[in-house]
Amino acid sequence: MDDFEGRTGLDALVARAEALAASGGRRILGIAGTPGSGKSTLAAAMTRALGGRAVLVGMDGFHLANEELVRLGRRDRKGAPDTFDVRGYVALLGALRQQREGVLYGPRFDRSLEASIGSAVPVDANVPLVITEGNYLLLRHGGWDGVRAMLDESWFIDVPADVRHERLIERRVVGGYTGADIDEWVRTVDEPNARMIEEQSAPADLRIDSTALALSAITSTD
Repeated sequence: MDDFEGRTGLDALVARAEALAASGGRRILGIAGTPGSGKSTLAAAMTRALGGRAVLVGMDGFHLANEELVRLGRRDRKGAPDTFDVRGYVALLGALRQQREGVLYGPRFDRSLEASIGSAVPVDANVPLVITEGNYLLLRHGGWDGVRAMLDESWFIDVPADVRHERLIERRVVGGYTGADIDEWVRTVDEPNARMIEEQSAPADLRIDSTALALSAITSTD
């Protein structure tokens, strides 16, 4: 496992992603971390920096639909590991690894709708690097252990607990939530998930200090 630090953090990460994209064939880079760690922002920055050589297919596109969560009795903890279609996610990553021609499609999660939109992300076979990001990419149980085998390289973003908490509160506010419900959700859903991720994830190939990154907008978008 490597450690990453330094003021030129973003440039170094872009160079590492570019090297992976240039290594031949289809490669998949996974960026994991707790809620509020900045992984969505970093993944989007990597994708922009690599231009047409990378495409972003996020884990969040595999959120189970709200009506299915209601049926399963899990709607009040949406975002927990068992509120995703992990088998579908692993299957798509496997298909992307084997893709040699044509276009495959991935889903995208729309936060304004709180719902996934299917077939929203086209992945052309000529794109060498697929970047995927999410909370549970390195989780050791619940079917998530199948994700790690699909990744050519994995990164994990470390974030101080107080910074994470502030970002999670901000994310709820931006999402239109108000009052005591904000703190309760962060305290009873997001923070327990964060502790589980920190304690029960497999080692990453690279650990990143989120406070060292030269990103001006690592916010609570993830």
